[in-house]
Amino acid sequence: MISNKIKEIIESPSNGVIRKMFEEGVVLKKKYGEDNVYDFSLGNPDLDPPKEVLDAIKKVAQDTSHMCHGYMPNAGYSEARMAMAKKTSLEQGVDVFAENIVMSAGAAAALNCVIKSLVNEGDTVLAPCPYFTEYNHYVRNYGAEIIPVKTNDDFSLNMDNIKAALSEKTAAIIINSPNNPTGRIYTEDEIKKLAEVLNEHGTKTGRFPYIICDEPYRAITYDGQKVASVFPLYKNSLVVTSFAKNLSVPGERIGYIAVNPAAEDVSMLVSACILCTRILGFVNAPAFFQKVIAKSWNSKCDYSLYEKRCKEIMEVMDYAGLKYSRPQGAFYLFVKVPDGWNDDDLAFCNHLKKFNILCAPGSGFAGKGWFRIAYCVAEKTILNSREAFKKAVESK
Repeated sequence: MISNKIKEIIESPSNGVIRKMFEEGVVLKKKYGEDNVYDFSLGNPDLDPPKEVLDAIKKVAQDTSHMCHGYMPNAGYSEARMAMAKKTSLEQGVDVFAENIVMSAGAAAALNCVIKSLVNEGDTVLAPCPYFTEYNHYVRNYGAEIIPVKTNDDFSLNMDNIKAALSEKTAAIIINSPNNPTGRIYTEDEIKKLAEVLNEHGTKTGRFPYIICDEPYRAITYDGQKVASVFPLYKNSLVVTSFAKNLSVPGERIGYIAVNPAAEDVSMLVSACILCTRILGFVNAPAFFQKVIAKSWNSKCDYSLYEKRCKEIMEVMDYAGLKYSRPQGAFYLFVKVPDGWNDDDLAFCNHLKKFNILCAPGSGFAGKGWFRIAYCVAEKTILNSREAFKKAVESK
């Protein structure tokens, strides 16, 4: 028999809903033709990787030196760790060193290693709503409980709700900025206030929860927006990220953990993340792409196409009479389920399928009554979906 816990997850209505929609899209495209299916289910960036990345791939592939495909230290190649330390230093405005970096098999592996390193059985991890659905599994994997924290109507952080959710068992809070699924960027003022709340809590209880910054979309922002640096504002903080979204290489599974040099027991925390890389079976981040990223992490990227598509999909929503939250970054639009559906986002997303529209229900993101559109798709998919969305809204 399989694990009761895994069986429960498999049978849950919200399990893998995004992937299920994506797989249904494959079937629908075969049946109706690709141009007649409007698949907004999966955040699979369709921009090609920058030339610098492709050139680095070619260069690394030509390396035939002895042991070039062998093991390296579990934390990664020194040149990759140094490059990521430089990148993080520029982003955070503080000196970060190679010994503060652990290379990972994407941001998902990084999050699993960090959470396993921080939580004890029965601990809690806070997550402002809505949040990336996989956080639920990552936290529960290690015997901890995820606590969804309601945000304000504009999806900004609600400090009173965070205070109310904190307890002596709180190990961390996950901050995803720009947010998946809303595209919300948390301001520096919000992060400062969050730091004040956590410091006050830590002073009272003796336990200072960590801020885990999940930042795979950090570079994809609109209208000159910038993601706040957390390291200068709160010492018990980490960044987990990847190059899946900004460099369009999601299948290569390459990312890293950066631990704030000012964090308590920083050396022990880094050692814990390295150990968990082994325990969880990753062993090390993919060797080939560690070398590629070390050479191309600062490639120049043009995200204006995402911004253009963002405007186009909002125009489609306006035409269909749907309300939405205007994103500040990433490539998702979070849309309110129309009146008459009793906030049943799953039912409405199933209704959309009748018109060959595939979207992810908000309940999977702890965002009941909303649905997510991933607009990192061909422009024609957005433009051609206009009448289908309108017909879907007008019928029931």
